[in-house]
Amino acid sequence: MENNFDTICATLTPQALCAVGIIRISGENAFLIANEIFSKKINPKMINYGFILDEAKNKLDEVILLPFVAPHSYTGEDVVEIQTHGNPAIINSILELILSKGARIAQRGEFTKRAFLNHRIDLSQAEAVLDVISAKSTKSAQNALNNLGGYLKEKINLIKTDLVEIYSKVIASIDFPEDVAEVDNKAIVSICSDKIHQIEDILKNAKSHDFIRDGLSACLIGVPNVGKSSLFNSLLNYSRAIVTDIAGTTRDTIKETINLDGYLINFIDTAGIRDKNKADLVEQIGIENSIKAIQESDIVLFLYEKSFSEIDKKLLEIAKDKQILFIKTKADIIPKNDDINAIEISSKSGFGIDILKNKISSLIKNLIIEDTNFTTNKRQQSCLIKAKDALENVIKTSNECDLADLYAMDLKGAILALDEITGEVLTDEILDNIFSNFCIGK
Repeated sequence: MENNFDTICATLTPQALCAVGIIRISGENAFLIANEIFSKKINPKMINYGFILDEAKNKLDEVILLPFVAPHSYTGEDVVEIQTHGNPAIINSILELILSKGARIAQRGEFTKRAFLNHRIDLSQAEAVLDVISAKSTKSAQNALNNLGGYLKEKINLIKTDLVEIYSKVIASIDFPEDVAEVDNKAIVSICSDKIHQIEDILKNAKSHDFIRDGLSACLIGVPNVGKSSLFNSLLNYSRAIVTDIAGTTRDTIKETINLDGYLINFIDTAGIRDKNKADLVEQIGIENSIKAIQESDIVLFLYEKSFSEIDKKLLEIAKDKQILFIKTKADIIPKNDDINAIEISSKSGFGIDILKNKISSLIKNLIIEDTNFTTNKRQQSCLIKAKDALENVIKTSNECDLADLYAMDLKGAILALDEITGEVLTDEILDNIFSNFCIGK
């Protein structure tokens, strides 16, 4: 059953000079409004060429008009898209004309929200729309497109189908004990165990999913003046951090992002860490921020010059649970005199920088599971964990007391948690929170 909404409109393109501007109208009066402002009667089965006319029948612009008849449109409603010249003044004039005919400006994500509410897409696909738009790496965009095509939805439905079937049988045996036999406990445990494994298969890749969506954090650490900021600038290919010979120049963490072999890397330049007694108050705060950055990072680039100092050893202790790349800096002026398997670089000459990037890329590929064809976000992961916990309770209850009434509640809880992922069970608060992250035109 379709929802009935008022008619909305918005620009789909940025408010800046460009070749083409696009305005979308969606709702039951979309065709009525479009016909009132278009220079000829719209043919709903064709691409229409003509002019947008104001109230005095003056031409506002030469346009192409694309009609989409419900339910065969993005929102599932009647939709008209107007392609104009990309002049903000023209676009705004046409938009004001549409508003004067009774439409209103769409809210953030309202077009996609209507697509979800009109059953054109499920919630995991709606979230994938935002992921495609905001993807900052090739891999993230590819996986978001797979989700948009229903990959995650299929995974969830495979888990849910057997649970719904066994739950139906359990409820029938409770409601009609004389006509329906009790479901064998071994069958319940077997099915729940299998579904837990399927959920765990998805969740075991959750860290990889987070990396693909948000990028990995790579922290540059070392004592003052070891060359962190110089390397930071070399990795970025431009001068982002201030570089001087004065120890303590970098007073706070600096973060920038690059795309390396299709993956997102968030590089963090930290303040050099030394004895706090030798640092002023501002530098001490910077040192504390550096330690926090190390603890929150995925990869640590550990820079040193000749050998490890006592401060270096303390840094390594802080970063001991991280993936560490040892980097010997200033290789153009300081000969190597240790047996550490380090990457030698010179930020000044560029020596070793490409080797370092290749090493970082290899490390990323070891951290990220390459065969992930989709991604899950934090909300979806939380729902999967809730479903897994509920199924574990089913197994525990069925083994301990064999009371169908008790484990039936947990079976239903697991199904509802999975329904939250696709949006079959959802609160208005969650729905509003998801679509508030969209842009106006989507």
